[in-house]
Amino acid sequence: MTKLTLGSHPFLLGFDQLERLVERTAKAGNEGYPPYNIEQSSDHSYRITLAVAGFREEDLSITVEDRQLVIRGRQTEEEESRIFLHRGIAARQFQRSFVLAEGVEVGAAQLENGLLHVDLSRARPETVVQTITISKR
Repeated sequence: MTKLTLGSHPFLLGFDQLERLVERTAKAGNEGYPPYNIEQSSDHSYRITLAVAGFREEDLSITVEDRQLVIRGRQTEEEESRIFLHRGIAARQFQRSFVLAEGVEVGAAQLENGLLHVDLSRARPETVVQTITISKR
């Protein structure tokens, strides 16, 4: 018995990229740092909020690479002469990735009170009706 994958099912023509997208989403990094929320702002807009306390704007970068939103953070150690008796605040770099559906655009990003907000919007798809003519042989 052969295993049918999502992209090879006879009723799902042209969906082979969907299977690759699901695999890429699973590999996108499920590390728990930094914590984040995803909110639906309206029918066609979303907001991702990451808790990035201690990061400045220049420590953060946001890129879109092949329909994948990548948010990176890297803090620089400014004073090496500091002696910590207890260090409970993490000063580590991170990378958080989100796979974007086709038509989802990244809008504004803002940093406030230790939270990084990234706004996303989805364009409304146009309904297209196509008539195919039948030719005689």
